[in-house]
Amino acid sequence: MIASWLQRVGSSVPRGFSRYYVLTLLKERQMTGKQIMEEAAEQSEGMWKPSAGLVYPLLGRLLQEGLIEETEEGRYRITKKGLDVLGDMQSMQDVMKKQLNVLMRVSNVGKFIAMDMLERMTMMGTVLSDNLDRMSRADREKYREFLMKELKKLDEREGKQKVEVE
Repeated sequence: MIASWLQRVGSSVPRGFSRYYVLTLLKERQMTGKQIMEEAAEQSEGMWKPSAGLVYPLLGRLLQEGLIEETEEGRYRITKKGLDVLGDMQSMQDVMKKQLNVLMRVSNVGKFIAMDMLERMTMMGTVLSDNLDRMSRADREKYREFLMKELKKLDEREGKQKVEVE
């Protein structure tokens, strides 16, 4: 069971990561598609070399969604809307990291369950983030409230665990 899970999860970059990665790069500086591919290969020490077939369609979707824009020089830069989406993604990542940290402390089995849960939550978060524009204001507010409630629960649980340990 664990071996098949590792083959499924460990063999590639997690779904949604490319989107997050490109927005993060473009937050730092304007880049061309080729520069994005080169930066990924360099930062990963050659372990991840995104292809043009991944990067350029992704850039097209980000342009269409208004998260990035293309300059006259053919470089891409993040927009205000893109910065907002990136902020939401980073908030979700922080929540997931806290949840994963708690589960990692439970046991080794908890570690594998947590890793699987993290993958599923990342996919769900990506789907939600991809559809923020299509959500009504009320739906976005419900989503935000849900995330805030879960973060509060997590903070309360972590506070309880710290007190019990001391």
